[in-house]
Amino acid sequence: MPKKKTPPRQKVAAFDIDGTIFRSSLLIEVTEALIQTGLFPEAARKSYAKAYESWLNRQGSYDNYIRAVIRAFEKHIKAVKQSDFERIGKKAIAFQRHRVYRYTRDLVKDLKRKNYFLLAISHSPLELVELFAGNLGFDKVYGRIYEVDGRGRFTGQTLHADLIADKAKILRRALAKENLPLQGSIGVGDSEGDISLLKIVSRPICFNPNSKLYRAAKRHGWEIVVERKDVIYKI
Repeated sequence: MPKKKTPPRQKVAAFDIDGTIFRSSLLIEVTEALIQTGLFPEAARKSYAKAYESWLNRQGSYDNYIRAVIRAFEKHIKAVKQSDFERIGKKAIAFQRHRVYRYTRDLVKDLKRKNYFLLAISHSPLELVELFAGNLGFDKVYGRIYEVDGRGRFTGQTLHADLIADKAKILRRALAKENLPLQGSIGVGDSEGDISLLKIVSRPICFNPNSKLYRAAKRHGWEIVVERKDVIYKI
């Protein structure tokens, strides 16, 4: 009897979320929602207002702005109920879920049709990444995990920070758990935090890259895609 052909193993595509698919940051949007609902004080917004204005006026960097938001979030999330956070996060995601880039939205749909295993890796809170990526049909998500105590309230501490900081490590972990090959893999990111991931995939795509990722992409010969208004082009 002729041997049965072994079916090809499912390929994987790993995506960053904030600034890559979502046209903002999940953390920024939920922090604003927490302030608007009174779970965070107005002082939280004031603590990153200067960094936001500086970035808006192109005098400061987006990196400084997002770091200021992270500091505000981690300071004020302590003692907030996880159930309240998830309730507000769900509303924020529902309101924002269509605010995506066309290129990456369509790429996700195309790869889903081609039976790729879709993996989302984000530095935003896991609860938000699960909601957002779940709407797009992702198979597995990784996000920042904030510790919750026995009363169901956040402690303000981050769990497994060393893992979430290294996206290549996360991808290799996912490949091992899901028995997926690295060969034929795709990675999509927008900042230097995605470089470790892009270095190991078969097809690295730098989408709307910041300057640090752009320079790395040029050195390595990676694909660079830019979406500006209603135009999508490659550099």
